[in-house]
Amino acid sequence: MSTNVLSASSNSEIGGVVQEYSWKCENQQLRIAYETLGKGPQLLLLPAFSTVSMRSEMGEIGKLLSPHFQVVAVDWPGFGQSSRLGVNYGPGLYQQFLEDFVTSVLETPVAVVAAGHSAAYVLQLANKRQTVFSRIVLVAPTWRGPLRVMGVNQQIRGIVRELVRSPFIGQFLYKLNTLPSFLKFMYRRHVYVDAAKLTPDFIQYKWRNTQQSGARYAPAAFVTGTLDAVDNQADFLALARGVSVPLKVVIGESSPSKSRTDMDAMKAIPGVQTVVLPGSLGMHEEYPEAVVDTVGDFLLSSGSSLS
Repeated sequence: MSTNVLSASSNSEIGGVVQEYSWKCENQQLRIAYETLGKGPQLLLLPAFSTVSMRSEMGEIGKLLSPHFQVVAVDWPGFGQSSRLGVNYGPGLYQQFLEDFVTSVLETPVAVVAAGHSAAYVLQLANKRQTVFSRIVLVAPTWRGPLRVMGVNQQIRGIVRELVRSPFIGQFLYKLNTLPSFLKFMYRRHVYVDAAKLTPDFIQYKWRNTQQSGARYAPAAFVTGTLDAVDNQADFLALARGVSVPLKVVIGESSPSKSRTDMDAMKAIPGVQTVVLPGSLGMHEEYPEAVVDTVGDFLLSSGSSLS
């Protein structure tokens, strides 16, 4: 495993220094892109899993917090500017990646802001190694992939995943699922609240991210529920209960009903701070100022503030 500076600007998504972490998986070397911005104690930013997942969705949060932290925003394996090889994307891969990245690249204990599906992986690592995180913020946390939320059974989800991974049919299905018109439809349905923000330039930017070689493999795993780190709500809540460091959950008031139910269930966990803000599953990107306003002081050490 190694880390090298790639570029300070040409590959930048958030205006920082882009670096590369070389990570071995299934006897292949994966290039993991991450970006650092600001000075101070480190703060890890983890984007949500999605067809268009990339570190830039955490960019505004990172810029707002960079006067107080050295923010580290990473592209998950199979997403963004990281390698998109046809490996077997699943919970084991991402659990191991997160542990290796945090312990090899960052100075622990480190604070973390995780969006969407990243939540369960952060909680799992926090339970396994209780000294790696200092504070945890989960923004619109989820644990079920889209087809699983829709009630599609495991056998059919497995068939869909293999179809999308196949050479010809898979490329066709993936193309349909990433048409700009379809991406905009999905954003309006459960990611963004304000449709006016879904400009043609915004959608084109997201679309370009989906067109890289090998781009379909990891999204196929996410959509079919293969990246679900837990099997049920009870297991998800048990992970939150097992965390020994301060934990804050930011809930999007317009989140889809099933996801909102999971988020609201975290309110009953002793010691977990929760807050409801405008937004849906993409609230970390759509309303970064509101998120930072409510979690900034929580992330800072005792006696400091964002004022």
